Order: sequence, then structure tokens, then C-alpha cells
Amino acid sequence: MHVFVTGGTGTIGSAVVAELLGNGHTVLALARSDGSARTLERAGAEVLRGDLADLDVLRSGAAQCDGVVSLAFGRDYSSPDALARAIAEESAALTVLGRELVGSDRPIVTVSGTPWVPGRASVEADPLPTDGPVGGRGRSVNALLDLAAHGVRSTAVRMPRTVHNEGKGGFAGLLTDQARRTGVAGYPGDGTQRWPAVHARDAAVLFRLALESAPAGTAWHAVADEGDAVRDIATVIGRRLGLPVEAVPEETFGPFGPIFAMDQPASSAHTRKALGWQPTHPSLLEDLETIQP
Repeated sequence: MHVFVTGGTGTIGSAVVAELLGNGHTVLALARSDGSARTLERAGAEVLRGDLADLDVLRSGAAQCDGVVSLAFGRDYSSPDALARAIAEESAALTVLGRELVGSDRPIVTVSGTPWVPGRASVEADPLPTDGPVGGRGRSVNALLDLAAHGVRSTAVRMPRTVHNEGKGGFAGLLTDQARRTGVAGYPGDGTQRWPAVHARDAAVLFRLALESAPAGTAWHAVADEGDAVRDIATVIGRRLGLPVEAVPEETFGPFGPIFAMDQPASSAHTRKALGWQPTHPSLLEDLETIQP
């Protein structure tokens, strides 16, 4: 399969590109910069220059390929307005990509987050939130999945709060960055809230499986660790960086503060059974032990 990939140089995307190329697929990847283009070419991908806001470029990329994996998302989460702009940009991109595939029965796999459900781990059948700070992402993913009724094999891989590789990435990576800046390995609330996690290379396998065989209109959970206590995550970060571990106000984490403070474990039991997905790489707490001072 010739696959158009956006976001192919990120933590998830670079693993997805490698997974596709290593399993007999070819890749056309969107590159917004010379550096990204060089990285993708070294990995073995063909490059299409442009960024997520270049809707004509996105349309062209999808038209040239047998399937799409949409991973790109804005990099500025510094304020609620910046996050809202990133979500709006992603929504416009998904709309264009989906429309290009209508009536073709070609697959498109997009990314979203695991939902949170009070009192239990979320499962694949639970709906995404459509309000709150990231509700716009839920609405755009739902719209894409609805294209299953219009000849698009649209699926969504829901990512946990931390997608990690070599001690970097996801919410845990943001905690690490914050600790380096402030000199404190901080966590919001009492630290007992749980975050699910997955290694990027395990997640990449699930994206490939969804692209190859998942039925239209379905959602899957890329969850290896159902829920690690945030205080345990901060404790490893603090030990590796030689910093104190303390509770800090939610506001320390900007627009993500309320999300960071939520208990949000997630299950992948259905995904593992239905698609045969089995994580094999290190857990989050094991991977964080590779953080360097």
C-alpha cells in the first residue's frame, strides 16, 4: 500500500513511518521544513512539501495514495487560544483528507485521545468528549468516522496521555520538561490520578494494523499501561534529574492543567483481541529510567 502520512517526524509519526516501511508499504510523507524532509528521506519515505494548513497539498497527497495516516498537530499549546487554533487546523485538514477519499473504500487512520470515564477505565466503545478544552478534536474525529457511510474506511487510534520512547514524549515528557525549567518534579492534585501510556513503537504497530484491516467507522485503544499514578511518574523523573518531588498547582501546566489532574485510565482489551495487537516494548516507568540529568 502507498500511504500518505502527515506528522511523520514526531514521536508517533517517525515510528509509524518506520513500521510501514518495514512491513512492505511505501510512504509519501508531508514535510513542513528542509530538516523534516531530510529526516523523512533518510528513513526511506518520499516527501511532499507543505504543512497542515496547505489544504490543496493535503488533497494532492491523499489523491496519490492508497491510504492515509493523519498524525500532524500544531506545536503551540501555550494558551487556550493556541490550543484551539491547533484543533481548528487539524479539523480542517481531516475534513479535506476525508472528502478526498469519499466513495473510494480507501482507509484513513487518524489519531485521538482515550476518553475518560468516572470510576473506571475507558473502553473502545466509550464516546470521545465533544466539549471542554479538546472537545473540538472529538467532534472532528467523529465526523471522519461518520464517513464510513460514504465509502471511506475511516478509523481512529486513540492514544493514551503519554506516548513515550527513550524517556521522552507525551504528558510525562511535559512533566519532565517542566521539572527541568522549574527545578521541581511537580504533579497536580494528590498524584493518585492515573494516566495510561504506550511506547511509540507499539503504537506504530497498531496504526499499521488499523490501516491494513480495521473495519470502517471503528476506534481502537493504543494502551499498554492501563494507568500509572502521576505521583509515581513524577517520582521517577525527580530521581533521574536529582530534583524534589512535590505537588504543584494545576495552573502550573497551563491549558493542560485540568486534564493533567484527572483520573483517566484506559483499557485496550478489545483492541488486543480483535486486531491481535500485543505491546512488547518497555512500560512508561521503565522507559523513564533512561532520562539523563
